[in-house]
Amino acid sequence: MERSELLELLSAEGLRLLDSLPPYTSKADVLRLVSDLRKAGHPPGLVAAVLTQSKLRARARVKFGPFADRMLFTEAGLEQATRLSVAARHAGRFAAAQLDHVADLGCGIGGDAMALAALELEVTAVEADEVTAAIASFNLAPFPNATVQLGRAEDADLRSVDGVFLDPARRTAGHGQTSRLTDPDEYSPSLGFAFELATGRSVGVKLGPGLDRDLIPSTAEAQWISVDGQLVEMGLWFGALARPGIRRAALVLHGDEAHELTAASDSDDVETGTLGAYLYEPNGAVIRARLIGDLARSLDARMVSDGIAYFTTDAPAQTPFAAGFRVLEQLPFQERDLKRALKERGIGTLEIKKRGVDVDPAALRKRLSLSGGESATIVLTRVGGKHTALLVERLDG
Repeated sequence: MERSELLELLSAEGLRLLDSLPPYTSKADVLRLVSDLRKAGHPPGLVAAVLTQSKLRARARVKFGPFADRMLFTEAGLEQATRLSVAARHAGRFAAAQLDHVADLGCGIGGDAMALAALELEVTAVEADEVTAAIASFNLAPFPNATVQLGRAEDADLRSVDGVFLDPARRTAGHGQTSRLTDPDEYSPSLGFAFELATGRSVGVKLGPGLDRDLIPSTAEAQWISVDGQLVEMGLWFGALARPGIRRAALVLHGDEAHELTAASDSDDVETGTLGAYLYEPNGAVIRARLIGDLARSLDARMVSDGIAYFTTDAPAQTPFAAGFRVLEQLPFQERDLKRALKERGIGTLEIKKRGVDVDPAALRKRLSLSGGESATIVLTRVGGKHTALLVERLDG
């Protein structure tokens, strides 16, 4: 989004036009809508801007629910924005720590700042990009306790704040299509700056869930968060924001439910054993937090093979931290034999899960040329160190 496009969008005419549009759907007759808006006398630049925002609002409902319909976005800003359910938990940490004035450095479109302000904390949101800062100002306008400053996170005056939140930009600069940065030194602000700021301060840092664990400071609480089965982030918490005695945490959110595993350190895996009647795949947050061992011990389970994130039990177990499967039978692992076995069982629709084996599920599914009327799930993995194909069915819940 260019500055001129933003100015048109933020005009009274632009905002009225945006709010008057019908809900955007992928089947919307965009060409007809463009034609109708142009015939009504709206300039082409404004038409393009409001249609882009309408599309972004539709996408943003996944993260922001109905609040998306009163917000503005850039494509890049929406990509990195925190889901509302997660942002509320970020904000809850600051409130619980009684930190009254929070600086959100690199606030983006303002999602986390909104959650902080909603808890009646004073928020100073800082954003280096002019267009993104203007959008954050719009999104934070309903909150008199929030202000937006245009500037670099590294230059922010923090003398009056009690706590700091950072969501370093992990993509190249821009408002549209951007690419992911892999070097933490290239984040904006850099990971080094964030960690230096956390020395002696109460600081929270939102990062990608795949960050090299060797980079995690020993003073931080590291929490991985999964939302409806999708691993979305790792948060590092310092000072008053880190919970006593906790250095590893896996938070699993399903709808309105929240479940968490915590520990003082990584947990050792349980021993391997024979394959039982049930197989469990830990949630991605549990895997990243390296709390598989603690979870397996709580369920009286054993690992299926060294270094493989599956464990097995003889009786079914209820847990929000893993997906459960009933093992129906072992099938041949060799592709030709597996194809024959699936054909004999009339399986035409196949879900393929894999761990510890070099297999591309999409390519394998194509080569299997399935045509039957039955559906099934197979797990390709190692059991006791041996490549194995398991025919399984998902447990309810």
